[in-house]
Amino acid sequence: MFSGRIECLAQSLGDVAASALGPYGSDAWTALPSQVRTQLVASGEGALAEPWPQILASDYRAYVKTGDRARFEALYFARRLKLNHLVLAECVERQGRFLDAIVDGLWLIAEESGWQLPAHNAYGRGGQRLPLPNPADPVIDLFAAETAANIAAILSLLRAPLIAVDPGLCPRLEQEIGQRILAPYLARHFWWMGKGDERMNNWTAWITQNVLLSAFLLPTAQPQRRAVAQKALSSLDAFLKDYAEDGACEEGVVYYRHAALCLHGAMTVLDEASPGLMAPLWQHPKIRNMAEFILHMHVADDYYFNFADAAAVVEPCGAREFLFGKAVGSLPLQDFAAADWRRSASRLMPNEWNLWYRLQAIAAAGEIESWTRDVPAKSDSLYPGIGLAIARDGRYALAVKGGHNGESHNHNDVGSITLYKDGQPLLIDVGVETYTAKTFSPRRYEIWTMQSAYHNLPSFGDVMQRDGEAFAARDFAARFDTEMAEISLDIAGAYPPEAELQAYRRSVRLLRGRHVEIRDEHEGSRPAILSLMTLMEPDVQDGVIRLGELARIHLQGAGPITAEPLDITDARLRQSWPARLYRLLVPLAGPSLTLTIV
Repeated sequence: MFSGRIECLAQSLGDVAASALGPYGSDAWTALPSQVRTQLVASGEGALAEPWPQILASDYRAYVKTGDRARFEALYFARRLKLNHLVLAECVERQGRFLDAIVDGLWLIAEESGWQLPAHNAYGRGGQRLPLPNPADPVIDLFAAETAANIAAILSLLRAPLIAVDPGLCPRLEQEIGQRILAPYLARHFWWMGKGDERMNNWTAWITQNVLLSAFLLPTAQPQRRAVAQKALSSLDAFLKDYAEDGACEEGVVYYRHAALCLHGAMTVLDEASPGLMAPLWQHPKIRNMAEFILHMHVADDYYFNFADAAAVVEPCGAREFLFGKAVGSLPLQDFAAADWRRSASRLMPNEWNLWYRLQAIAAAGEIESWTRDVPAKSDSLYPGIGLAIARDGRYALAVKGGHNGESHNHNDVGSITLYKDGQPLLIDVGVETYTAKTFSPRRYEIWTMQSAYHNLPSFGDVMQRDGEAFAARDFAARFDTEMAEISLDIAGAYPPEAELQAYRRSVRLLRGRHVEIRDEHEGSRPAILSLMTLMEPDVQDGVIRLGELARIHLQGAGPITAEPLDITDARLRQSWPARLYRLLVPLAGPSLTLTIV
């Protein structure tokens, strides 16, 4: 996709400004609305009152010792977030009140032995995680690159006052970025850079974006910039090859922001470096489809369809989505992002540790605030590249996930259904718990949220779906017309031989303006038990499942139904769900089962 553009980039690459707002002392900061200025200064004052988090070797080693990654990451990201608050407040106020604390934060981060997370402290894809980082052999992971980009942005914004503190400070920080990021980036091959047919994921776009920022926000030499750009273009090709033309993100809606939006970020930096370089790509249908994926996954308010490692409740869209829509010429995405921005309490991204994203939000605030177009009505969507179909009417929104069980951030969920009624969750995808070492290990599918038995899927005795690309849907099809939407597939291929399953055909129909119908047809030797995951406590009487005032599920072909409560204590799950969920176990009494949901 980028073929033939490298030479043009090498010839025309120039300096890149730190941000649209300009460096310290720029009139752009004084021109910000008073409300924005007040908010940024207040956040800086709050950060000034908080102590710097102390990070110990034992915090880093906890991942290898116990599998816990949350404690270290809380300290690591709090340190970076505090620094960002201080920087933005100083840029607004320009009185030096925050400068000593900024220097403290920069020095603390420069003194960290490694910028990579403990969970990523390995030298190969899926390799052994080492207990402590080796400063002499740095690993470029997601957050090492993001840390470098943050420091580069700070140097671009505050170089003059930092030089006044100590002329040696900026060279020291530039040296750290060079040794930890730029030198190994050019000298080594990390798996996420792409090689041949090896599948890439969000890491490729995410890290590439931040390496580009690290190189282009600093006064690096032009040969080094061109070398970084050339390698970045190759990696972006490797990233894009694994997307179908429909633009669907197989990693789910949360990782859209680390994948497609970071592709936009990388393309933006390259376009600023070599004006016009990306012009043909912004108009490419595949790039536009990737941009609009988030729009089609939205249900209502903060609810999204959430297969893979995604939460059902996601923070509102904002500047990054708006700017991507603008770049690809998608008015619907701009409309959606602007509407989300207006209802959000986090418009300026106060909890975001990537400083560049916050600068983008501040710079775009005026344009987004003045956007007056209405949000377009939602429609049906089909993503054959990952086997995903979405159907809607005035009351119901449903998604059926086909595909296979070898996707990035996979859950064993081939054939699962997610259903909302009146914007409220009815049949849910639970999502993913807080990440631990187990999450990305061979024991991943011991975690209950990854198992098909805790999705809206059948089990056969105690046999659930198996992970791997070979375990896939068959005969996935979708048909949409004005009266009805119908999605059908056979999910038998997602189960191992011990399920003794010849076929399990599922048909999901939305009869628009009326109801939803799910029909399962089972051919196999072992008894089938369907799991249904719900938010509300079910009341089962006379072949009808009542879910409060929201819905009734009428069943034909079911045996005795049981319901089990699931207590939810994990902090990540609690961002989407209350303290208790429910799993209904519905035995098939014969070869078929029909659920009519009204």
